[in-house]
Amino acid sequence: MNPTNQLYTLAWTFGLMSLFAVGGALSAIPEMHRVAVDVNHWMSDRQFADMVAIAQLSPGPNVLVVTLIGFHVAGVAGGLIATLAMCGPTAAVAYFVSRTMDRSRDAQWPSLIQSALVPVSIGLMGASAMILGLSAGSSWVAGVLVAATALATLLTRLHPLLMLAVGGCLGFAGVI
Repeated sequence: MNPTNQLYTLAWTFGLMSLFAVGGALSAIPEMHRVAVDVNHWMSDRQFADMVAIAQLSPGPNVLVVTLIGFHVAGVAGGLIATLAMCGPTAAVAYFVSRTMDRSRDAQWPSLIQSALVPVSIGLMGASAMILGLSAGSSWVAGVLVAATALATLLTRLHPLLMLAVGGCLGFAGVI
């Protein structure tokens, strides 16, 4: 695929994806994974999981994962195009929605819409967690680590950085 087509594909893909990323860029992780790994074969499962991890560890917004995917596909231009495509349409829609909701402050429908979007956002984030868990590794050790981390998060007050450090050490040691 020539570079112009790659840039067009990045712009179209992330521009469209931005319109349903309710709850932020991380809620679109399952679709990003499907497009980048399964449909366009831009990267492997492992590369995708690594990019999400790098984006999460980096200071800044969660949308950095889009920049990394775009950069991986088409260099600096790809990173810029993908980021602008992911942020532009959403910013425009957010602007118009906030103006409309501000004018309808006393109406009941804005609070109904906000209440309805909460479970949608939670469901998308849950799907993102599942995709990342499955992309992190296919060995039984990786599966046990994902399950143990999920249980530790739910049942204890352990700091997430501790679990991240343990996972990093296991990865560095070659266990995963």
